[in-house]
Amino acid sequence: MSESVRPGAGGLAERLTAVQGGIVAAAAAAGRDPAELTTIVVTKFQPVSLLQELTALGVRNFGESRHQEAQAKAAELLQLDLTWHFVGQVQGKKARQVRAYADVIHSVDRASLVDALASEDSVVDCFVQVNLTDDPSRGGVAPGELPKLVEHVLSTAGLRLIGLMAVAPLGAEPRPSFARVRELGEQIQQFAPNAKSLSMGMSQDYAEAIIEGATHLRIGTAITGNRPVSG
Repeated sequence: MSESVRPGAGGLAERLTAVQGGIVAAAAAAGRDPAELTTIVVTKFQPVSLLQELTALGVRNFGESRHQEAQAKAAELLQLDLTWHFVGQVQGKKARQVRAYADVIHSVDRASLVDALASEDSVVDCFVQVNLTDDPSRGGVAPGELPKLVEHVLSTAGLRLIGLMAVAPLGAEPRPSFARVRELGEQIQQFAPNAKSLSMGMSQDYAEAIIEGATHLRIGTAITGNRPVSG
């Protein structure tokens, strides 16, 4: 497929291939099948042209974290067979708009957002985000409040809970954090047996996430390169 990519995209293809190779190697080291893993290329601040290049290289899963940007990209690329993952914090007042284009929402983190995302007309896959820090501004529900929020999601029309999402705390070794998410995932499966997925692992720590059972990797700059400088 790469011959359809415009000139100058070679670096992108090489980065994508390198990350794909790293994922295969990490899966092998963990005794896992790489086919179990979904790689989401996070394209926040990247132009639509780069998404088109990635699509030509076989990428189908894209992650965005800013509603207006995500909405515009999804509309422009509507004719392509893409899966859109919303990985940023969702404002309650924008929830209905986000679910209109997002196939998967990774950042359900509070009861009011669950209520705002409810629908009798369609179903969207979602992860409950867990906050592994003491900073509430980081997004995510505290582990102690997780069962209550999961129960709320399970009882809400229009949401299909598929697992947990988390970001490793800055400055900390990532693997213990991912192990904690895996343990929390096992706990909630006692009453949410279909919530088996784990959205964790980014450009710098996806190998550790794979070892601890990640199913969805959210990888940005390792594939896309640095974000464009605005202004």
